[in-house]
Amino acid sequence: MIRTLVVDDDYRVAAIHAAGIDRVPGFTCVGRAHSAADARRAIAELQPQLVVLDIYLPDEDGLSVLKGLKAQDQHGPDCIVITASRDLSTVRTAMRLGAVYYLVKPFGFPQFRTQLEAYRRWREQAFRPGEADQHTVDALFGMLRGPAASATEALAPTMRNVLETVRQSPVALTASTLATRLGISRPTAQRYLSELHRRGLVELSLEYGNAGRPVHRYTVPALA
Repeated sequence: MIRTLVVDDDYRVAAIHAAGIDRVPGFTCVGRAHSAADARRAIAELQPQLVVLDIYLPDEDGLSVLKGLKAQDQHGPDCIVITASRDLSTVRTAMRLGAVYYLVKPFGFPQFRTQLEAYRRWREQAFRPGEADQHTVDALFGMLRGPAASATEALAPTMRNVLETVRQSPVALTASTLATRLGISRPTAQRYLSELHRRGLVELSLEYGNAGRPVHRYTVPALA
């Protein structure tokens, strides 16, 4: 579980973000803070791996918190900045200070969930042992900027459900199995899977039996 701290001066918004985090598989919200001072204390005590950090705080701005974290401990938590600020200088500063993403308020839960899932996939790949070739490096940097999120958000709702069902399955899925899980017809499931494969969002493998046509099974690529 990715231990996550929410920092937002609005108690109601912080509670909404905390509840949203707990809805995303692989994440748990370990606490909420409503000022820069509270955030520093909570980070020291709770040792989160990710901080969802607002810019506008009553005592300091969130960027000063982020700057202090990076200056004190290079192994400190990652930060996703959430803010109503659309000023490009603020965006540039957040990027220079190491924010892994920048979400502009207001945003809905689907967008929030998509970015958390992109971060989770990035962690799964970035913390593996071994060496990285250029393709892996490019994929990791791309994942930090959330391309998977934008690709997913562009999908129609049913196709997005198909993709997420395949992504969350521990084994490769067939169109028949997917149709049963989603309550749709097998031809409909196959059409969605074929389109997702055409877009490069799922991988196809063929399973050959003793006779007949091969079984088509679909998975989501590790770096997708």
